[in-house]
Amino acid sequence: MILLEHGNAIIQKTLSDKFEKPSALDVQFVDFDGVRYHMWTPEKKTGILLSMNIRCWDELAKYGAWDVLGKEYGAYLKPPAAAEPGYNVSLELDLEQAPDDPEARDALVKSFSLLRRHALAAPFVKAFQTQKQLDSLPDPTDGSAIPGGELMAIHYRDQEAIYVQASHDRVTVIFSTVFQEDTDRIFGKVFLREFVDARRLPTIQTAPQVLYSDRDPPPKIRDDPALPKAEDVGYVTFVLFPRHFTNPITAEATISHIQLFRDNLHYHIKCSKVYMHTRMRAGVAEFLKVLNRSKVEVAGEPVRKTVTGRTFSSR
Repeated sequence: MILLEHGNAIIQKTLSDKFEKPSALDVQFVDFDGVRYHMWTPEKKTGILLSMNIRCWDELAKYGAWDVLGKEYGAYLKPPAAAEPGYNVSLELDLEQAPDDPEARDALVKSFSLLRRHALAAPFVKAFQTQKQLDSLPDPTDGSAIPGGELMAIHYRDQEAIYVQASHDRVTVIFSTVFQEDTDRIFGKVFLREFVDARRLPTIQTAPQVLYSDRDPPPKIRDDPALPKAEDVGYVTFVLFPRHFTNPITAEATISHIQLFRDNLHYHIKCSKVYMHTRMRAGVAEFLKVLNRSKVEVAGEPVRKTVTGRTFSSR
């Protein structure tokens, strides 16, 4: 199984090249889920401005995206009012003031390439913090359950969203995904059922619990007015327990992997279709070779055989 990279390869390669040889730059490109970037040198060759536009920014800002980015980028992050027009967030870097240590420089380049990842991490970070707070609350004396945290919806694609909600003992993450074609829906069901069944294996008992349903949304999100009502929509639920995010390193890995679940799913659906088409074309090519080697028999021609059983024509 191939996993997509968490960082943007264009940002990483471009910044690495500019550290080696500063030059004028002005490029625009797109990442997963329609995220747009603009990287350019506004004044001098050693000054680089990286801006990002993501359609769900208002929701991410509501859930603490500015705080997460501020902790990650510090002085590199421009204030909200100073972001480049048409973009939600901007990072400014002066190559002359960058660290001289190669390892620190590589870490800085990698951090810039993870701008989209860090922005989308805000609701997960908030959910993990909320879970810790709810877990510390005493059990109600009347026997009722401890109320859960806020249901955070991130509409990061057209007709698709991520829902995150914390409770006292877990964090639930729900993906709604649209299958554009009937074949995609069939492949998606096969893959997602494997996700559900894989946890039964003794070697991966610590993996998050995965639930899948099509057409009918999970009860937690049925009241969302923006929820699409269609036959080609599937819902995948991940149940994260404290062991998946109590440790800071584990929490970072959990956020990185779960963010790209939808992209990895559809990527492997397309790869499977390509593989099947390749095998079908190879099979057709072999059948054509057999047909090309065949000989046409004339109807009505008498068949004569020798003593040994070989046939021959009288002509």
